[in-house]
Amino acid sequence: MPFLGGLPDGAETFAGFLEDAQVDIRDCFAPLQLHAATRLMKKYADTPMDFADATLVLLADETGLDHIVTLDERSFCTDRFRRTRRFRLVLARNQK
Repeated sequence: MPFLGGLPDGAETFAGFLEDAQVDIRDCFAPLQLHAATRLMKKYADTPMDFADATLVLLADETGLDHIVTLDERSFCTDRFRRTRRFRLVLARNQK
């Protein structure tokens, strides 16, 4: 069963929710973004950084937003965006 296929007007309701919440959807699959993501993955290869993490770092670079909801504390404690900015881990136990 598709993600929203079993719900009456599921896709329309979901689209309305995204619009009401003013969700900003970014394309991270354009060629420039894909190349930038692979460069980040190489840079952080010792951590390692996967594609999903790389796209989040790129979005932080683009938007300047530093709060992130993740269970991957180890990775995002070491990752930086805009050269030196650290992420604020929303779910971290010892976040300052």
